[in-house]
Parts: sequence; structure tokens; C-alpha cells
Amino acid sequence: MPTDPAVHPPHPPHPAAPGLRRRPMLACCAASLAGWLGSLQCEAADAEPTTPTRAVPGVRPPDPALAALLADTWQGLDPGALWDAHAHLLGTGDSGSGCQVHPHLMQWWHPVESLRRRTILGAAGIAAESTAIDRAYVNRLHSLTGDFPAGARWLLYAFDQAHDDAGRPWPDRSTFHVPDRHAAAVAAAHPQRFAWVASIHPYREDALARLDRALADGALAIKWLPSAMNIDLADARLWTFYDRLAAADLPLIVHGGEEKAVPGAERPELGNPLQVRAALERGVRVIVAHCASLGQALDLDARRPRPVPAFSLFVRLMDEPAWQGRLLGDVSALFQANRRPAVWRGVLARPDWHGRLLHGSDYPLPGVGWLYRLEGLVRAGLLAEADRPALEALRARNPLLFDLALKRRVRWQGQGLADGVFDTRAHLARRVSKVSPGSTV
Repeated sequence: MPTDPAVHPPHPPHPAAPGLRRRPMLACCAASLAGWLGSLQCEAADAEPTTPTRAVPGVRPPDPALAALLADTWQGLDPGALWDAHAHLLGTGDSGSGCQVHPHLMQWWHPVESLRRRTILGAAGIAAESTAIDRAYVNRLHSLTGDFPAGARWLLYAFDQAHDDAGRPWPDRSTFHVPDRHAAAVAAAHPQRFAWVASIHPYREDALARLDRALADGALAIKWLPSAMNIDLADARLWTFYDRLAAADLPLIVHGGEEKAVPGAERPELGNPLQVRAALERGVRVIVAHCASLGQALDLDARRPRPVPAFSLFVRLMDEPAWQGRLLGDVSALFQANRRPAVWRGVLARPDWHGRLLHGSDYPLPGVGWLYRLEGLVRAGLLAEADRPALEALRARNPLLFDLALKRRVRWQGQGLADGVFDTRAHLARRVSKVSPGSTV
């Protein structure tokens, strides 16, 4: 297993960005937020998940509506090619994993942050008071994957701390931290279901050494959330890191657009999708998470930059001929209720993109009930009302299967997501490295 060097002692907060904000204007709303989130299935957090029989994956007979939904979901798919490109690991370090969460998430006197933690744990089927969160999270996820046919796999994300501009760990602005060594260990313990994605802040002094170690230990990609981690994708300091990624043909998964779940460094301008051009120009394969489908960003190509939908900038990038062999997007979170119908229709109406789009669940978010209000998809003309009951029943049984089934059912003017969107293995199975770890690029 890879090892993770000891984290440096905390440095004083970066002078230009204070510690994680307490959001006093939101604290007064905590009580109403708690009620709003009460629709989560947290009351079942301690219950053992149902494990149906496998005649039809994910469904226990005799439930004909669910059986029909699942049969249709798997029609035309190769389960062995279904690699979920976007699944999160979380933990508190209670098992010695090295995982951490910001102290505010554990303190009742920070009600908004505490509610954030309870919501995520509830979505993962874990009681917030559990004293074994690390193991419970992995066990629950592994149990849910048991309802899928053999061969389906999930790429589990490590998540590095935010770092300041000098490359020093910035724990006061890190919402959570999942070390590479923990992600690698979980994948090694369940190799038939899990693989792993490393997360290495490129400003850190040992970034290249950690990248070589991740390559040697089988990481299938690198994940960055620039706005939360404080990563300027256009910074020239990243060129050598990009060159190493390109030489190894290791994809870079970058969050694009607005980020709501992980405030971290709170640098929203760093989530501008146009910033990924810097990596593309160095030959890196880039996967834009969520197709940059949420929020706005400055149109940096305009003479007078102004805010536009971040998704429109992703569309521009996808249509630029230079990147057609290297730029991809994942469809995780795409059909959540906080996306605009124009985004849903825009992706479905572009079958010419579908060979460059990857299925991802953004687990555990499919378990957050209010994020998936199916009536909005029905009103937008993307989902048949007759499909709602079976989908809702499936969500209660297995949110991972629900997420897959929903993506297989949505249609716009007869066009759904092509089967190739779910043939993700071809994009994620790392090719033989063109360089040996430790060599100079």
C-alpha cells in the first residue's frame, strides 16, 4: 500500500483568505434548512440495506414494475464496461485512515456546517452519531454495489487538502481530506468492485513524487476541485505536472462550474471551465466533472468578460476541434433538481458528444432526496410520469441503481443518453505508461 508522509504542522492562515467562514447570515436559517432536509431517508440510516436476489439485478421478485425498470436499464449495456467515474470516499479518521473533516462540521454551534455533515452521512446511510464512520461508509457502499452485475466498478476519489499559494497545507480552509493511501487501500480490499483516483495538490513541494507514487500504485486518474482546493489551472507552476500526466496518459478530473457541497478555499473563479485549456494545451486528457452544469463563470474569451452560464463555456470547449481527442465530461449530478432544464436538454440533444461523456453517480449525493425531484424532469418533458413510481421505489432501495436507471430513462425529443456514455471502462483503464515513474519528462 502507498504511504502518506506526515502532514506538515499547520501554518498561519493565508493573509488573503481567512479561515472557513461561519456564514452568520445562514446560521439563522439552520432550523428551516433542517426541516427542508427532513425528506432525507436519515431515519433508515442504521438499517441494513436490502440485498435483493440477482435474477434481475437490484430487484427482489415479485415486483414487476421494478423488475421491468431494471431490465430496461441494463438493456444494451455491458456491466463489465460500466465504471462509475465519480464516487466519493469520506471518513473522519476513526479507523486510522487519515481522513479528516473540518472541525466546524462536528460542532453544533456551527449549525449550517453541522447540517452539511449530517446530510451527507444520511445520504450514505450512516447515523451522524456513529463512532465507526470510516468503515460504515465503505461497507454501505460495497453493499449497494452488490446489486449490480459482476464487472461493474466504482472509481473512489481521494481528496487532498486545500493548500495556500506557497504550497503549504491549509487545514483551516479544507472542508474534508481523504488521503491517497486510504483510497488505494479500500480499492485493494475490494478489487472486483473498486478502483481509485488520486488527489494531489500541484502546489505542494512533493507533488511530482506523489504523482509517481500514485502511478505506481495503480491510480486511474487525478481529481481536483480548484475552487475548494485553491488551484489555478492556468498557473505556469503546473506545466511540469501536466507534462507528467500527459506522458502517463493519466486523465485529470476537474470540477467545472459552481461548487455547493465543498466550500473549502472559496475561490469560485477557479472553477471556470475555460481554465482547463491550460491542461489540454499540454496534452492532458481532461474530464470536466458534471459538464460544468451549475452556476455561472466569466466569459474570459470576451473583450469585456461578463458572467454567463458555466455550461455554455463547456459547450464551447466541447465544440473546439483542437480538444475533441482529449476533452471529456462526466454526467454525474447532471439531472439533479438544481440544474436548469436547458442543461438537461442541451446534453441529451448532442448525441455527437455522447462518445465523450462518462457515467458517474457522484455518490453519496443520489441519497440526498431533495436533490432529485422527479416532478421537475416530468414537467420539463424529459421523464414519463409513468416512470416515477418505480424510480422512487428504486431510490429507496438502492440510490446507486436509481441514479443509473434515471439516466437510462430520461429523453428529450426521443433522444436519451447513448449506450456509449455507460461504456466508461475504455476511457478509464489506464494505458501502459509512456514513462517510468521517477523518470524526467
